[in-house]
Amino acid sequence: MRIDILTVLPEMLQSPLNCSILKRAQDKGLVEIVVHNLREYTTNKHRKVDDYPFGGEAGMVMQIEPVDRAISHLKSQRDYDEVIYTSPDGEQLSQPMANAMSLLDNIIILCGHYKGVDYRIREHLVTREITIGDYVLTGGEMPAVIIADAVVRLIPGAIGDEQSALSDSFQDNLLAPPVYTRPADYNGWKVPDILLSGHQAKIDQWKHEQAVERTRRLRPNLLK
Repeated sequence: MRIDILTVLPEMLQSPLNCSILKRAQDKGLVEIVVHNLREYTTNKHRKVDDYPFGGEAGMVMQIEPVDRAISHLKSQRDYDEVIYTSPDGEQLSQPMANAMSLLDNIIILCGHYKGVDYRIREHLVTREITIGDYVLTGGEMPAVIIADAVVRLIPGAIGDEQSALSDSFQDNLLAPPVYTRPADYNGWKVPDILLSGHQAKIDQWKHEQAVERTRRLRPNLLK
């Protein structure tokens, strides 16, 4: 898989994209993540990529020209399955969505910034808009990292124990059950006896019951 990220703040992405699972997946050759500075694609001598909006609204808007140039350049080199725009009014990122995107070959992620992007970008250049929540951030860089992380960890080989990803929260519309480790008794706080029983069928049943109970209590909307 290849993920190209278009941004006006590439320095915001360097550290999170080069740590932990994302770094290991890149080192293994499972994914290639390339960050592009949109200022490299503008014809403005001051490297500006934004301008005032028509109609007099406050704030600055990302211009269509550098975005179109960047996307056109990338598309001249390979085919892309999705051109994603990180937008607060996009569709909510979900585990099923991440599962589906992990099967793609090439993705472009355009990081929103300022007051947003020229709407013609959304009409003609973007294939999908994704949000990570109902709130507004300074830019789309952190959502882009979150999308990349949610997708890359699902690629076979990215995680040492692939079964671990399959048992994560939301994979079956349930929250994950409680997990414990040694010591079994700490200050009188004990691990549930069932987990120490060695009876795998009963343990699995307990885990499912706990997942359902936690989901009903904490995220009842998932059970609908």
